[in-house]
Amino acid sequence: MIRILAALTILTLPTALAAQDDAAIVEDVVNSHILPRFEMLAERSDHLADIAQETCEATAPPLRTAYGEAFDAWVAASHLRFGPTEQDDRAFALAFWPDSRGATPKRLAELIADQDPIADTAEEYADVSIAARGFYALEFLLYDPAISTMGDATYRCQLVRTVTQDIAATTASISRDWHEDYAARMLNPAPDGTYRSENEVLRELFKSLTTGLEFTADTRLSRPMGSFDRPRPTRAEAWRSGRSARHVELSLDALNDLAIRMAGEGTDLASEFNTAFAYSQTRLARLDNPTFAGVSSAQGRLRIEVIEQGVQAIRTLARDELGPRLGVAAGFNSMDGD
Repeated sequence: MIRILAALTILTLPTALAAQDDAAIVEDVVNSHILPRFEMLAERSDHLADIAQETCEATAPPLRTAYGEAFDAWVAASHLRFGPTEQDDRAFALAFWPDSRGATPKRLAELIADQDPIADTAEEYADVSIAARGFYALEFLLYDPAISTMGDATYRCQLVRTVTQDIAATTASISRDWHEDYAARMLNPAPDGTYRSENEVLRELFKSLTTGLEFTADTRLSRPMGSFDRPRPTRAEAWRSGRSARHVELSLDALNDLAIRMAGEGTDLASEFNTAFAYSQTRLARLDNPTFAGVSSAQGRLRIEVIEQGVQAIRTLARDELGPRLGVAAGFNSMDGD
């Protein structure tokens, strides 16, 4: 009997250790990757709203600087498209892009032309179409030559202030929900909970990694490339504010951090991820093409294509090595239809 019990203990030990490893990964990702990013996003968005109250002129350096810092914080957290970010379409309210039908400038132009009083308060503005909310709408208000000078200057000023307050309210809600509720759901899976096991939590995190890589490769990089005969540089993300390459940089930095934490720092797989990310990050740093306007030339297109292929290689590494190691697969893409 003693030998049988000993044998059973040996057989169950790897499973127990695996469960402990899963729990440690989840705790590290939640406490050191997720929560700090949403804290930073809320803090910078609140600062942006405060600056807009002081100066709402589109070309004002303090306003543009605060906008860039808050937008940076969103991009660094934007791969975490589940839980509080998805509630009430908050992620889309912060980041309505791609906008293939030009809904954002059209809706903003209507608001300005009508001097719509819905812009009087952030509470009322939350009912506006998501196309006129968030960081991409604010980019038009600050950087687009037509929208930023259209109509009555006093109304545009109020619109800038209200959009920034709406962003601050949305990001504060996301951060609060993470700290007061959703972090505990991920850290304490239960049979009747949102997640029934650490493995289900890991599946969610793995999906965030692979979806983030997919969005950066297929949308941030491939979209402005268009076709060889018809490049589309003005389809690049945030090109009006010169942030296209910046967003790829921030995304890769954030996804690299997530991949390393899930692979286990110091492991061979973590080293492979660092090498794979460094390949695209180094080439991006050498690009000297902040808006991807270089896609209009054959050489410029090739240099961006090389970066995109590097990101696709990271996706393959995650799928073939990290997924099986964690016992998970990518599953549903939460950004479908974005």
